[in-house]
Amino acid sequence: MDVIERIKNKVIISCQAMPTEPLYNEVCMIAMMKSVVKGGAGALRVAGIRDVKNAKGMFDVPVIGITKPEVIPPNWKEIVYITPTIKDVIELAKAGADIIAFDGTQRKRPDCTLDEIIKYVHINGKVAMADVSTAEEGIKAYEAGADILSTTLSGYTLSSPDESGGPDFDLLEALVNAVSVPVILEGRIWEPAQVQCAFRLGAHAVVIGSAVTRPQLITRRFVTNRGV
Repeated sequence: MDVIERIKNKVIISCQAMPTEPLYNEVCMIAMMKSVVKGGAGALRVAGIRDVKNAKGMFDVPVIGITKPEVIPPNWKEIVYITPTIKDVIELAKAGADIIAFDGTQRKRPDCTLDEIIKYVHINGKVAMADVSTAEEGIKAYEAGADILSTTLSGYTLSSPDESGGPDFDLLEALVNAVSVPVILEGRIWEPAQVQCAFRLGAHAVVIGSAVTRPQLITRRFVTNRGV
């Protein structure tokens, strides 16, 4: 599990875009990955086989791979859509992902159970990272064999309404105190002080996405808070 040690105390950047967004273009996505690695990203979290292959082929940093649908359905809070199937796991493994992240909740999956997802990640020699939204989900994913837990889905499921608008430090702290595997903070991180707080609370690593790689959301924050 050397890759787990490699990401310890690192800032991981999630380089993702939906197919309808300009930055989804392969050249743009590669440029984005080059930029964040040059800036010191300790690892990359990317979506889709194309971007996993490019990340592994071009950069000497660990790669966290996921799959997502091209169009997120309207009922996204109710369903499993991050690496939902065994086929997704196998394809990500073949593409070279060092860590395979998946929905680690207890919700129904298309063709398998959470235990089976984790089993197939391990069969393919990869590290299993469970994205969860509550402490209970995290503990169950840990008991099922997940190697890493992440707060990625906090605020994005029916079981975890987003009340603060910021990172879920409470969930991070609860998981750190409840399990013996690394816990990663991900979700709604916009300030360096929030990263520092995460590490003080025991985060193994921190994943930042929109604050770095989603220009439309960064712009919207300035536009809606311009004070005019």
